[in-house]
Amino acid sequence: MRVANKILTVFLWVLAVPVFGQNAFKVVPLGVKGGIDESNLSAYLLAPANSDNYVCLDAGTLHYGIEKAIGNKVFNVPAEQVLRKYIKDYLISHSHLDHVSGLIINSPEDTTKNIYAFADCIETFRTRYFTWKSWANFADEGETPQLKKYHYKILNPGEEIPVENTEMTVKAFPLSHSNLTSSAFLIRNRDNYILYLGDVGPDEIEKSHNLELLWQAIAPLIKEKKLKAIMIEVSFPNEQPDKTLFGHLTPRWLMKEMNELEKLSGAGSLKDFNIVVTHVKPPQTSIERIKNQLAAENKLKFNLIYPEQGKAINF
Repeated sequence: MRVANKILTVFLWVLAVPVFGQNAFKVVPLGVKGGIDESNLSAYLLAPANSDNYVCLDAGTLHYGIEKAIGNKVFNVPAEQVLRKYIKDYLISHSHLDHVSGLIINSPEDTTKNIYAFADCIETFRTRYFTWKSWANFADEGETPQLKKYHYKILNPGEEIPVENTEMTVKAFPLSHSNLTSSAFLIRNRDNYILYLGDVGPDEIEKSHNLELLWQAIAPLIKEKKLKAIMIEVSFPNEQPDKTLFGHLTPRWLMKEMNELEKLSGAGSLKDFNIVVTHVKPPQTSIERIKNQLAAENKLKFNLIYPEQGKAINF
């Protein structure tokens, strides 16, 4: 009996111990670029590992990206099922068309969902996009008749709330993006986190402290190794003049911001840390310069990841 009890105790202890090295999240990029390629604009599906309850982080390109993911065997169901059943909600960083056009165009085929965003972004949906002069009002607010497919959920900075119909929560932070507010989403699955940033300019150029405040908020998570990745834009190569950044980052500015983050999270804390580079702008020659410049300036030795449309990434 004593032996059996000891075996049972060991078995229960093993079940209680976390298994290190396992993935906490899966990301399916539906669109990875900024700029003129309307078939490949910012949109990322995010779900906990072993779940098909996805939230869509921005929605510049949906259908074409879903088809690419199906072609890469990420999904084994029809595209309409991914759109209608797998995508549970949308998290929209800001109202620029390259981050929302897929949502708008696909809305006639979509199902009932929430659109989470800051109040000014929701107001643009309400008064500019889902109106009967622009498209049709698929929301449950604004112009009549209201088709009541989408429900607006206004995010308050720094407040953590559940993402409905998923296992995740989100906390939003304001970002400076030239003449409007963008946002960053800190998404939690149990005790694991991913940080996604919409379009953002460096604090020094934007005359802002938004990135500084964001780094202060996430530095403890890096110290505790709970943050699995940062998804952040680098739109232009270093040759782009500061006066024409229009609220975006270059490799040099990204590295400067990452140095500020490391000061808060501790020396060496970003070594091998996952940095997912988003929103690179064509032409391809510029994208190659961005990659080369990031590699050359990566003194902190973090793990640079360049997402590819339709190819899943696990963290």
